[in-house]
Amino acid sequence: MTTDRTTHGATDRATRADEAARTADVEVRPVAGHIGAEILGVDLAAGLDAAQVAAVRAAVLRWKVVFFRNQRVDHAGHIAFARKFGEPVVLPRRGKASPAGFPEVETTADRLELGGRFGMEHDEWLARRRHTLLRGWHCDHGARIDPPAATILRAETVPPYGGDTTWANLAAAYAGLSAPMRAFADTLRAEHRLGVGYQPRPGDDAYVRHLLDHQTATVHPLVRVHPETGERVLFVNGYYVEQITGLSRPESAAVLELLLEQATRPEYTVRFRWEPGSVAFWDNRATIHLAPSDNAHLGHPRTMHRVMLAGDVPAGVDGTPSEALTGSEPGRW
Repeated sequence: MTTDRTTHGATDRATRADEAARTADVEVRPVAGHIGAEILGVDLAAGLDAAQVAAVRAAVLRWKVVFFRNQRVDHAGHIAFARKFGEPVVLPRRGKASPAGFPEVETTADRLELGGRFGMEHDEWLARRRHTLLRGWHCDHGARIDPPAATILRAETVPPYGGDTTWANLAAAYAGLSAPMRAFADTLRAEHRLGVGYQPRPGDDAYVRHLLDHQTATVHPLVRVHPETGERVLFVNGYYVEQITGLSRPESAAVLELLLEQATRPEYTVRFRWEPGSVAFWDNRATIHLAPSDNAHLGHPRTMHRVMLAGDVPAGVDGTPSEALTGSEPGRW
């Protein structure tokens, strides 16, 4: 059950989002009860005026992820759109499929990127990264001290079927907890560490060596306060979270399983069917997402281009910020 404050806050955000959309002559069409909306009347390649930017920003804050269809936008246009909402991240290392001359764009092409990496073929790589049902759920770069504020993902080539992405609303998941569980979670912090969702190979494992050489870990609040909406967000995911600090490992495992199951309940999620020219723009501070695992056997390419926006250091309910353990500094990638 949600609190009155949470309910009133969601109502206010919905009203502001509706007003911004009407002012910009933009249609925001919700697609699920708690998360996800399709935006019509916007041409990303033509650029957005101030009213359209405000409408899109309000829709992202309200619905956590928004979708655009049939967009003919190139790398430069993708970056220009992202700059309307923040500062694009420039990654020091990108995959070999990423475009030269556009350091803000990271290309993910599963069959190009994963096959043969660290001595593993595509199927084994996916199996070892997602060896439990909930391990694939994550926010982008959640082990950093300052995870990206948002991600904008553009589809170039997609399979004729399969390959959908699913998002979960972490603010709605928090509000859906019982009052005693919310009060308990408000006091907790958890270690997020790169590679905890990976199941090592027997014997020598090149990916384990890679993780040790590029380790990133941060203690984040288990409930963070969203810097723009003021919402309390259940800051948990299956891919990075190592352990709740101060709890024993059995206690931590039980609580994390409960909270992650809460976060990924179907009513808090939305699933998106990609098409060439589709764009998804999500709030990385208030969502986790699940990349597809149903298309690897199909033999069809899936090529996506990603731009991330720089984020801030999360803060908990008591105002205490996250603490970097190793591998990242605010604003330094």
